Amino acid sequence: MLAAPMLAGGCGADDDALTFFFGARPQEARVRLRIIREFQKTHPDIKIRTIVSGPDSLQQMLTYCAGGKCPDILMAWELLYASLAERGVLLDLNSLLDRDPEYAVALRRDSYPTLYDTFSYGGGQYALPEQWSGVFLYYNRHLFADAGLTPPADWSRPWTFAEFLDATRALTRREPSGRTSRWGFTDAWVPYYSAACFGMNNGMEWFTPSVGPTRTNLGDPRFAEGFQFYADLAVRHHVAPRVADQQSVSAQDLFLRGKAGLMMGGHWLYSEITGKDDLEVDLTVLPVGPRGGPGAVTDVGCTGLAIAADSPRIEQAWEFVKFATGPVGQAITAASGLFAPALKSAMGSTGFADAHREIRNLEVLTDGPAHSRPLPITPAWGKVSALLERGANRVLRGAAPATSLNGPFAADINALLEPT
Repeated sequence: MLAAPMLAGGCGADDDALTFFFGARPQEARVRLRIIREFQKTHPDIKIRTIVSGPDSLQQMLTYCAGGKCPDILMAWELLYASLAERGVLLDLNSLLDRDPEYAVALRRDSYPTLYDTFSYGGGQYALPEQWSGVFLYYNRHLFADAGLTPPADWSRPWTFAEFLDATRALTRREPSGRTSRWGFTDAWVPYYSAACFGMNNGMEWFTPSVGPTRTNLGDPRFAEGFQFYADLAVRHHVAPRVADQQSVSAQDLFLRGKAGLMMGGHWLYSEITGKDDLEVDLTVLPVGPRGGPGAVTDVGCTGLAIAADSPRIEQAWEFVKFATGPVGQAITAASGLFAPALKSAMGSTGFADAHREIRNLEVLTDGPAHSRPLPITPAWGKVSALLERGANRVLRGAAPATSLNGPFAADINALLEPT
């Protein structure tokens, strides 16, 4: 779908209006409209027209920009923005930050370095972070209490792979027929991304360096062991559903129905999972392998706001980007309960805490950005991910060991990373 609808709450089709392109569910879009309305209280002369992304955000942005209609402000996805930066679509914000040193210093002071630096590519700063979407584990309090289990709540003191496996075994239930009636663990994220997080938690990054990588570490024994541990949860230990087991029911539905004790996912699931009368949910951290640690890590999972390099309204766009990614916009983001903000002050605010009253282990969220590691930031990600998915899925189905990703396969990945 290349055509994107205008939001009903956006300003009219004024040719002088800023255009703001982003991806969001309806309730998330309403939060963005609240930020726009608050911005216009102090900037009534700046009109903003919103455009909601279709399924293929990157292609949609490229189509707009190739046709000379690039939106002024663009939501930047962690794994996609480098391609746009390389093509000259995005403005290097350093030129604007250098003109506003007081703001730039305050922003860096209140930012998580891991999130801010995710959008630093090739010496340029191509977006400012607006939300953290790293992954963690949701767990069912009742099922854990019934099993006598207490999961960790601190990224600095995580459970081990062995402790995690024991917990998933204790939570798994099978009927006399052998059919599994409850799984210990299920995954609502992208499986091979999740497996990579387990690899990173066994002491090795997925790619080196993470931003502008030159090689993959798929062949490193530490990464391979962590990746294999994740795969074995389903194919060897049978505490997680295989792909075939989830043809008729999603991971989220399994968890909501009490058919899974743990679920891997991010904050984007929070509003859909909490607030259920028959389900008490809390959060815990990822486990650490024997060669990882001392603390657990997760992915950055960050989105930001960027400005089109050829925008005729760069100054106006900059005012909005500063507002939305600054204290006021981030406070609205935090209080919504739909996003985890990207500023320390907003993450530690009473508004964020009030929006997450059901969560006892709030530190899993508030400390998450500091324990995040970026996934690979490269213009070649589209080709790299297609190849990775094919190879990784063989491991996740149990058709090949994680060590099969070494050798020629890793070499093919590395070849894609070479400058053209």
